[in-house]
Amino acid sequence: MEPVFRTLEIAAESVVRLTGAAISYEGLDNIPTEGGAVVAINHTSYIDWLPAALAARRRGRRMRFMIKAEMQQVRVVNYLITHSGAIPVDRGAGGQAYAVAVQRLREGQLVGVYPEATISRSFELKEFKTGAARMALEARVPVVPLLVWGAQRIWTKDHPKRLGRTKIPITVKAGPALAPTGTAAQLDAAIRTGMTAVLEDIQQHYPHPEGAYWLPQRLGGTAPTPEEATLLDQAERVRRQAERG
Repeated sequence: MEPVFRTLEIAAESVVRLTGAAISYEGLDNIPTEGGAVVAINHTSYIDWLPAALAARRRGRRMRFMIKAEMQQVRVVNYLITHSGAIPVDRGAGGQAYAVAVQRLREGQLVGVYPEATISRSFELKEFKTGAARMALEARVPVVPLLVWGAQRIWTKDHPKRLGRTKIPITVKAGPALAPTGTAAQLDAAIRTGMTAVLEDIQQHYPHPEGAYWLPQRLGGTAPTPEEATLLDQAERVRRQAERG
């Protein structure tokens, strides 16, 4: 039953109702109703995990997210991590988290992974880490691309939060599952191709006002280009290192 996870599910559904968020789901039949799978999710927002988790819920599944180990420093968050099956990742030594993820996959669970690792300031897909591909190959499970679009309008880097009853539309769409074949580099490229196709399809049907900060420049928005976003990411890393002393 996992009472903590069930409480989180109820809370998530309540938040969606209270904010009036209009979440639409597409392609969820691509998420298997049983057996392990890596769910590869794009990362544009601090809250894109929520609609992704609700997508899995609609398939009668629970997703075990890989989450930054730093979050364990917050007592309440650490409790939720411990009791929800989330997998803490130490970016300096991720081997242990990788092994746990592979074991969970072999046990038949869904593991949610952000191949980009960090939020994309350009709202385009960033360069991928190969962890999603490698764990799928090792566990012999498929990879399901899952794209979330619109959550960046609520809470993302460098912009004020828009919490409350905003009624912002969010689209969640799963693409066809990818078989665990080939090399890690080949599967990683296939994941990127699959995610790109789904993302572009979502964007084609989502309203895009000219000049919106949450839009990539190629769609008429004012977000940084991928190259500009990389420079901002680098500056952020330098600043954080300096703050840690």
